[in-house]
Amino acid sequence: MGETHRIVYWIQRLSEIALIGWLGLLLLLDVMIVATNLGNPVLWLSPVCGAIGVLAVLWRRTRRISGYVTLLVASFVTTLVFGVSGVSGLPSLAETGSLLILTIAGLRWIEPIRNAALFSIASVVVLESAAGRLREDTPSLAVGFLVFVGWSVAAGVGAYLRFQLERRKEAVSSVRRAERLELARELHDLVAHHITGIVVQAQAAKIVAEQKPEAVVPALDAIAGAGADALTSMRRLVGVLRAQDGAARSPGSTLMDMRTLVERFSSGGPQVAFDIGQGINDETLAPEVLTTLHRVLQEALTNVRRHAPGTGWVEADLRLGGPPEAAPTPGRREPRQGNQGAHWVWLRVRNYGSATDAKISRLGGGFGLVGMSERVEALGGRLTAGHTYTGAWEVVAGFPVALPFGDA
Repeated sequence: MGETHRIVYWIQRLSEIALIGWLGLLLLLDVMIVATNLGNPVLWLSPVCGAIGVLAVLWRRTRRISGYVTLLVASFVTTLVFGVSGVSGLPSLAETGSLLILTIAGLRWIEPIRNAALFSIASVVVLESAAGRLREDTPSLAVGFLVFVGWSVAAGVGAYLRFQLERRKEAVSSVRRAERLELARELHDLVAHHITGIVVQAQAAKIVAEQKPEAVVPALDAIAGAGADALTSMRRLVGVLRAQDGAARSPGSTLMDMRTLVERFSSGGPQVAFDIGQGINDETLAPEVLTTLHRVLQEALTNVRRHAPGTGWVEADLRLGGPPEAAPTPGRREPRQGNQGAHWVWLRVRNYGSATDAKISRLGGGFGLVGMSERVEALGGRLTAGHTYTGAWEVVAGFPVALPFGDA
């Protein structure tokens, strides 16, 4: 990547040198033309305008508008002096070339676009005025026509570059909006997860208070901890939503984060048996796969709390297996084991549900498994959900993984 940047840098530098060199040759030609006719010192104003134009082009990135305005004013004043003194002469080649180059640069970079259009119109007026320095009508009209053709080409190039620039800005803006919408979805689901846990713990504390008042304080501590976790997570995601830089959009997850999620869920809800199979560690799985697995596990456990509050236990396991043809599809008695030419990591969350609690259902759902399916499929994985032959509800998510040599 660094080598590519160096190549691009030197190409830009060489093109800039070639451009200034070309204008320098035109300026030298202007000087030679004036030097062959020493009859009137006014003629030297044309090479002076050409020199100003070369400097304006050289400084067009740091003094974008001031250099443009200086050249326009100098060129127009020179044309007025030619007209007042009655001297006939060609417009400077370097001056004309510089104005055309600045027309392209102005249409491409000057903001807002209204000002860029005004500068380009001023440029064609000044160029056509400079063609009038020739006192003869026919040569003046010919030069004026050639100058207009050159300006039209320059304006077309500048407008095309501006169009491409605006498209790129719109594409970048669309990507940023999409990222922020994705983060808004993440925030919505995360808040739903935490608040559902808080509601369940609060209801549990109410029941405990009637039977064991001394157990209320630990329950309140758990509720306070869940609320603090929710606030921390919301602050982190809202901070990312407000960020304008290109920093990482979501923090990476680890297997320890998944274990912590299960432990927190078990402390305030049904017990979860979470098993991680051999050959799986933080280095085995890509960060984006780990993060998505964490989100699928979180969504599945949230759905257990929301839709099956009477569940006695939850089984969850993370194992290596074969491709989707050998996947642990819900409803199959035992998934086929073995390798069919590829390795996948499979997360399975299974619970034996109960009737839905209306109080919790009124909290509403997030994007749920539909959103999780989008995330999984974006990484080349697969997500399924449904009832098993034993009547349990099961969520299965799988991703292809590249195992190090010797782990296959």
